[in-house]
Amino acid sequence: MKLKSLKFKSVKSTNDIAHRLIKKKNIRPTIILSEKQTKGRGTMGKKWISKKGNLFLTIFFDMSKMKINSKKFAVLNSYFIKSILIKKFSNKIEIKWPNDLLFERKKICGILQETVINDGKKFLIVGIGINTNLNPKNSHFLSTSLKQITNKNIDNKKLFIMIKKNYERLLLKAYRNSFSGLKEFTKKI
Repeated sequence: MKLKSLKFKSVKSTNDIAHRLIKKKNIRPTIILSEKQTKGRGTMGKKWISKKGNLFLTIFFDMSKMKINSKKFAVLNSYFIKSILIKKFSNKIEIKWPNDLLFERKKICGILQETVINDGKKFLIVGIGINTNLNPKNSHFLSTSLKQITNKNIDNKKLFIMIKKNYERLLLKAYRNSFSGLKEFTKKI
């Protein structure tokens, strides 16, 4: 399943763009990328510091015909991003349930998942923030970046393409496979 790509220089929140598109009935599965977010957010209303240089994206799609529910997708999304980051950067990245990825107990990625019902269809919105090149300072937790881990600048465009291609494969499988099959798929990315 192909994801339509939308790219922005700056938005309040990539998840907010997804909400607006769904309300306007622009419901084709989409991936939204922004270089910067002015009001990025995490779970329970927490702020996600979204400075230019890191990776901010949102994927949304209709879940109506999927074989799994949104709660199981939350688990899959954590495994999915972890698998990509382990393959490309470090095998020491771990999941802090339900929606964070850590390296040596420092946050490197946050995932905000939301559901929206519009015209009787249930849509899943998956916001992903990855500290690729910058290490934002936060008083609530320690953070790090992929650049700090690897001592190399991270190409956000290449990482975005890798996430997009693999998520398209995941969505195709989500129409035919159960949770256990999808979980195994995410481990093999």
